[in-house]
Amino acid sequence: MQDGGLRRTRRPMELWDRAKFAMALIVIWLILLWSMMASNPLVGISDAARTQARAASWVFVLLGLEVLRQVHFLICEHSAGYNYRWNRLVSGGVEVSQRRMSDWTRFRIRRVLTWVLWIAIIAVVTGKIIHTSALVATVRGPELIWHAQPYAFQILVYALLIVVLFAVLLWFMSRGGVDVYYPSDIKTRFADVWGQDHVLERVKENLIFLENPELVEDRGGYVPGGILLWGPPGTGKTLMAEAVAGETGKPYVFVDPGAFLNMSTGVGILKVKSLFRKLRKMALRYGGVIVFFDEADSLGNRGLAAQGFAGPGGQRASAISGALGHGPGCHGFSYLSPDTQWRLARHAAAGAPPEEGTLQALLTELSGLKKPRGVFNRYVRRVLGMRQKPPPKYRILVMMATSMPETLDDALLRPGRIDRIYKVGYPSKAGRVRTYQGYLSKVRHELTGEQVDKLAVITPYATGATIKDLVNEALITAIRDGRDVITWPDVIRAKQLKELGPPEDVEYIERERHAVAVHEACHAVVAYRTRQHMEIDIATIEKGGTYLGMVASIRPEDQFTRWRSEYQTDILVSLASLAGERMFFESDSSSGVSGDLEQATTVASFMEGYWGMGTTVSSYSTARRLEVGSLADRIEDNLTTLLSRAEEILRSERASILALAHALESHKTLSGEDVSAVLEHTRGPLVDGTPYADAAFIAELEAYHTAAARAHHKHSQDQLKLPVPAPPLTTLTEA
Repeated sequence: MQDGGLRRTRRPMELWDRAKFAMALIVIWLILLWSMMASNPLVGISDAARTQARAASWVFVLLGLEVLRQVHFLICEHSAGYNYRWNRLVSGGVEVSQRRMSDWTRFRIRRVLTWVLWIAIIAVVTGKIIHTSALVATVRGPELIWHAQPYAFQILVYALLIVVLFAVLLWFMSRGGVDVYYPSDIKTRFADVWGQDHVLERVKENLIFLENPELVEDRGGYVPGGILLWGPPGTGKTLMAEAVAGETGKPYVFVDPGAFLNMSTGVGILKVKSLFRKLRKMALRYGGVIVFFDEADSLGNRGLAAQGFAGPGGQRASAISGALGHGPGCHGFSYLSPDTQWRLARHAAAGAPPEEGTLQALLTELSGLKKPRGVFNRYVRRVLGMRQKPPPKYRILVMMATSMPETLDDALLRPGRIDRIYKVGYPSKAGRVRTYQGYLSKVRHELTGEQVDKLAVITPYATGATIKDLVNEALITAIRDGRDVITWPDVIRAKQLKELGPPEDVEYIERERHAVAVHEACHAVVAYRTRQHMEIDIATIEKGGTYLGMVASIRPEDQFTRWRSEYQTDILVSLASLAGERMFFESDSSSGVSGDLEQATTVASFMEGYWGMGTTVSSYSTARRLEVGSLADRIEDNLTTLLSRAEEILRSERASILALAHALESHKTLSGEDVSAVLEHTRGPLVDGTPYADAAFIAELEAYHTAAARAHHKHSQDQLKLPVPAPPLTTLTEA
C-alpha cells in the first residue's frame, strides 16, 4: 500500500468515527419529534414525523451530506486511483494554503469551528423545544439552565455525597505504612556507614546526578531514577538510604514492607497513586525527594509467587529445620560453614504477595509517563484550544532494599525503573574492623588494636547490625558487673550469648552429660583434624532452646570460593556424631544425630546433583525435569564412604575425644583456643591442657567412660565422679 513513502489508499476509519455524526443527527431529529408530540398530545407519531420532516429538513440535508462524506471516504479506502486524483486535484490546493499555518493553529481553528457548529445545532434544537428562534434560545440559555438547577442540583448533591463517602472510606483504609522525614529530621551521614565503601561510592555517584542532572541530560542522556540494594539482612541497606537523604538535604520517604499488603481490593492501588502524588509535590517543593521501599520482595511478582528454592527431591530446602524444628538434639546446623548455612537457609523463605494490581500500579508510576499538572492546565486550556504546559521534571530517587532479589518482578528491575543494582554483601575483614572501631569509639573500652582485629576474624559474616548489637551487649555485660569500661572478656561473653542464646537453667544427669560431651567432642576433634579451611570458634554442652550442645566454626580469612574437599569435611564433621556414639556406646546411638544426618544428606545431595562434586557430572534438576533417574543410591554410597572415614579418624583420636569430653564436662563452654589447648596439651585462656598428655590421667578418663557407658546401658542412677587432673608440678613446687 506504500509508494515512495506515501500511502496510496486512505487509512480505514474506525466504526465509531464512521457512524458518530450520523447517529448524532438522528438523535437530534428524534428529540425534535418528541418535543412536538409532548407539546400537543393529540398529534400522532406519523403526523408529527411528516411535520418534522418538513420543518427540520436541514437535519436530513446534513444527514445526506454526512452519508456522501462517508461514501467518499469508503471509496478512498479501497480505490488507490480515486484517492490519488482526489488528493492531487482537489485537496492539493487546500493543503498548499494550509502550509502557511502551523499545525497547532490549524488545530485551534478546527476546534473553534467544531464548537460553533455544535452550539448552533443545540441552539436550533432548543429553539424548537421552547418554540422560539435559535438566536433567542441562545440568549435564554443561561435562564433555562438556572430554572433547571434546583432539580439537577439535588441529583448532583446526592451523587457527590456518595462519592465523598467512598473517598473518605478508601482514604482511611489507605493510611499508614508511609513515613515522611524532612531534612531537619535526618542526622545520618555517609560517615556513619562503615564497611561498605565500594557500594557507597556508587551511591554517591547517583547523588551527583540527582543534584546536578544537567551533567547527563545536556549530553543526551537521562538521570538514573532507581537503585536496588540487595544482600543479607543487617548489612546497612536502610542506613545507606538514610545517609543519602541526610547528605542531600532532601525529604526522605520510608515505605513500610507491609504498606501494600491489604485485604480490600483497590486500596493498594490507591496507596501507590497517593504516594507518588505526594512524591511529585515534595520533589517540586524541595528540588528532589528520596523514597525508600524496605523489603521490596513484599511487592510480589506477577508471575509465580516466590516459591523458594527447590532442592534435591523437588522440595524446598529444609536445611534449617533440623536445627530449629526438631526436638532436643545436636545443633547440627552450626557445624556447617557460615556461607553454606546462608545458602541453605535463604531458600526456606518466601515473600508474601501484595494485593493484585498494586505491582502494576507501581510499575506504571515508575515508568516515567507523567500527565500535565493542574486542573486548569489539563482541562481548561485544552477546552480553550490552548497548548498544555508540559509536566516538570520530577527529581525522585527511588531506592529499594531486599534480601531476596530473585523474587522481584523482572519488569520492576528493567532500566528506566530500577537503573542500578548493587549488592550490599557481608563486610570484608577490613570492613568489619572499621565497623568495630566505629561503634567502639562511642563507648569506653580497653580493647587493643590486635584484639579488635581478632574480633573481626572470629565474627565472619558479621553485619553492621550484628556488630552494633555485639558492642551494645558487651557494654550491658560490663554494666552488669558494675563497670563502665568494656574489656575483652565482656566481648567474648557477649559473643557467646548472641550466638548461643542464654543457656537453660537445667542440669544433666551424669551419664547424659557425659554422652552429650562425647557427642560434641567427636564433632570438635574431627573438625580440628580435618577442616583446614575453618577454625573452631566455640564448643559447649550447655543446653539451649533447641539443642543439647554445639560446636561452631569460623573462617580465619575471607574466602569466596568453595571446594569439594571442603564440603567433604563439612559432611565428615556432621557424621562424626553418629560414628562416635556407635563407637563409644557399643553400636548404640541417640536421636540427637537427626539434625547432623539431615545436614550431611543435604550437602551430599547438592554435591552429587548440583555442584558437580560427586560421582556424576549430570544435573539432578535437569534429570528430574526429564524424568530420567534418581541420585539416592549415589548419595547413600558417598555418605557411607565418608562415615567410614569418620570412624577411622575417631578410632585414632580416642584419647583426644575423652580429653575434650572431660574438659567440656568440667567447664561446659570452651573457646576455640581452649579446644586447641586440650588437643595440643598446652595452656589456654580457660583450660590447662597439659594434664591430658599424662597417660595415667587418660586411663582414669577411660575408666570414667566405661562406668558412664555401663550406667547408660543399665539406665541406672549410679553417681559418677568426674576425674580431676593433678595440679601442675610447678604449682606443687611453689607451695
